Amino acid sequence: MAPLTPRLVVPIDVKKKPWEQKVCLHNRWHPDIPPVADVTEGELFRVEMVDWTGGRVRDDDSADDIKFLDLTITHYLSGPLRIVDAEGVPASPGDLLAVEICNLGPLPGDEWGYTGIFEKDNGGGFLTEHFPSARKAIWYFEGIYAYSPQIPGVRFPGLTHPGIVGTAPSVELLNIWNDRERKLIETGHESLKLCEVLHQRPLASLPTSDNCLLGKIQEGTAEWQKIANEAARTIPGRENGGNCDIKNLSRGSKVYLPVFVDGANLSTGDMHFSQGDGEVSFCGAIEMSGFLELKCEIIRGGMKEYLTPVGPTPLHVNPIFEIGPVEPRFSEWLVFEGISVDESGKQHFLDASVAYKRAVLNAIEYLSRFGYSKEQVYLLLSCCPCEGRISGIVDAPNAVATLAIPTAIFDQDIKPKRLGHGPKLRRLPDVLR
Repeated sequence: MAPLTPRLVVPIDVKKKPWEQKVCLHNRWHPDIPPVADVTEGELFRVEMVDWTGGRVRDDDSADDIKFLDLTITHYLSGPLRIVDAEGVPASPGDLLAVEICNLGPLPGDEWGYTGIFEKDNGGGFLTEHFPSARKAIWYFEGIYAYSPQIPGVRFPGLTHPGIVGTAPSVELLNIWNDRERKLIETGHESLKLCEVLHQRPLASLPTSDNCLLGKIQEGTAEWQKIANEAARTIPGRENGGNCDIKNLSRGSKVYLPVFVDGANLSTGDMHFSQGDGEVSFCGAIEMSGFLELKCEIIRGGMKEYLTPVGPTPLHVNPIFEIGPVEPRFSEWLVFEGISVDESGKQHFLDASVAYKRAVLNAIEYLSRFGYSKEQVYLLLSCCPCEGRISGIVDAPNAVATLAIPTAIFDQDIKPKRLGHGPKLRRLPDVLR
């Protein structure tokens, strides 16, 4: 008998706001956000998702929606889902939840996405001091390929993936998150020595009730107010997985997530058609609505068996990711190197962030010789299937990072040539707004 169609547990209507959906969404992490459905391990089920902004970014030529976006909305997630075994016994704290991605893609009828640069004073990005103004590129999908009217001369296959897959934290883990991130904000500017050139961005985002969506919990109630004041923001990845933005987490992949609460309370969202390593412009993948078809397995006692804590408590663990067999194939790459010396010439000690920043800047400067504006290249490197690497982290004082760009995504030859045979310096239209 043919396998059954995946059971739809979270449907999405892209014409409706996140808080108007048939099944409630949420945009915070907290153990008391109630599950919206039960899923049995081994069952094939489907979860649909809004884009991370819940439809606030429009398919047009204006970047005003990016410029004025209220980032307290981040991110709208589908779930939580309570995972149970065949006997109906839920996953328990200390278990490991294996989540297999069987299929995924954009929602039918909504086959487009966007990449943005946030305004310097509203989110910023990896290269904020170089690109302080908001920009936006719209991408349209042709099967596995994406192209953008705002960045002409480029077309590439996407490695579609969810930016966020995670389980709910326990009360103890939530307190650990909030305490350490609050301490970072209070003392970080004085105590941090690494990555000094990135300090113009917020060091962390603490709990806030602004635009807080807590699933089934009614806004304005005492319960909602208590949870809203405690619930962690979804912006960074943490011990529960969360916003890890691992671009290779596509079809056939598995995520092994630690379980901290009864039922695991699995949530997912922030679908990407494609992303470059680092997602450097911050709103930097090809963001879209989408769906996942998943299967789960509960590995009883798996946290202790397979995850070694690196920190003061048994909760200081991190997920394991098993990359699937499906990804674009490229045979030729240009690789740009960066070292931990910043733009002012200042030497940093084994700072991989500074080194990767230099690699990205070197790539932007080079590709702008081929008719692209630097803003166009910045957006492209954030969302195309480029590969970032830490190539050296021990040879003091310089860390070495590299950024590899597949040459086949361009409709022109971008490789260096002998003098007199170099790039045709065509000026592509800079239609970014």
